[in-house]
Amino acid sequence: MSPIGRRRWENFKANRRGYWSSWIFLALFFVTLFAELIANDKPLLLRFDGAYYFPAFVSYTETTFGGDFETEADYRDPFLKELIAAKDGRIWWPPIRYSYNTINLDLPVPAPAPPSADNWLGTDDQARDVMARLIYGFRISVLFGLTLTLFSSAAGVIAGAVQGYFGGWIDLGFQRFIEVWTSVPIIYLLIILAAVIEPNFWILLGIMLAFSWIALVPVVRAEFLRARNFEYVRAARALGVGNVTIMWRHMLPNAMVAALTFMPFILNGSITTLTSLDFLGFGLPPGSPSLGELLAQGKNNIQAPWLGVTAFSVIALMLSLLVFAGEAVRDAFDPRKALGAK
Repeated sequence: MSPIGRRRWENFKANRRGYWSSWIFLALFFVTLFAELIANDKPLLLRFDGAYYFPAFVSYTETTFGGDFETEADYRDPFLKELIAAKDGRIWWPPIRYSYNTINLDLPVPAPAPPSADNWLGTDDQARDVMARLIYGFRISVLFGLTLTLFSSAAGVIAGAVQGYFGGWIDLGFQRFIEVWTSVPIIYLLIILAAVIEPNFWILLGIMLAFSWIALVPVVRAEFLRARNFEYVRAARALGVGNVTIMWRHMLPNAMVAALTFMPFILNGSITTLTSLDFLGFGLPPGSPSLGELLAQGKNNIQAPWLGVTAFSVIALMLSLLVFAGEAVRDAFDPRKALGAK
């Protein structure tokens, strides 16, 4: 690692709150990547008549285990459990025996049911396990935020670099376009589109990408405007180096320092936007695991406080961890930050 890289890493670790927040967030995200192994209504492993099956990964019909129907086996059905046990079978379940869309038909009370040994965080108003929906919802929120952040940052860096490097009419025209583009009310646009088509992950991602790329443009543009008249840039031009090479090799690394400090906060805003849209009912399709939808259920079912408390706690924890991690990244790339300073 280079000396400047070591200095940045030491400054990042010096911010203890941000350093540990980063590790906690990464650990939570890593765990949710294996949501199917943690919360699933299908067994991880099944032994039947001396053979082993993997229902969580492969679909089997009921006739495979001696049933009567060619439909997919329902491993929660007592009849199927008896068939498996009759052949000296055994079922290995994940820790949570519900997926995000599994309906618990054996609730002792009407849904939403309070937390119990079977449903650790209770159920929502459709008798679906809250813990399972939180795990899947956390994963899809972070994946949406990461994807949107990466693509929008790439587009914003390219646009800002072109504006700042060439300047003149290109910069002026781009600035006027951005002013007009940012005046478009995105919420109204999403409401109109939701009335015409059913939004899904990729449609929402495309719409949000069309507007979120502007966030990094001013930062990168300012860095390129400042650096384009530096001596090393003029020397590269005098030597006949192409514009793309100068921008990519000589100017972009300096501009990326400022851009990287903003990226954790852009990720935070992306997750907040998806949560807000789901809360308003203009986000992911109905039935999708969503933190915003769970928060809306908490608002609509005040007699079930575990819904609102759970959703609020998870969202607050996620966003707080990202903000603290962003502060640590900002300190790491701050050239004025003394080594190990707090």
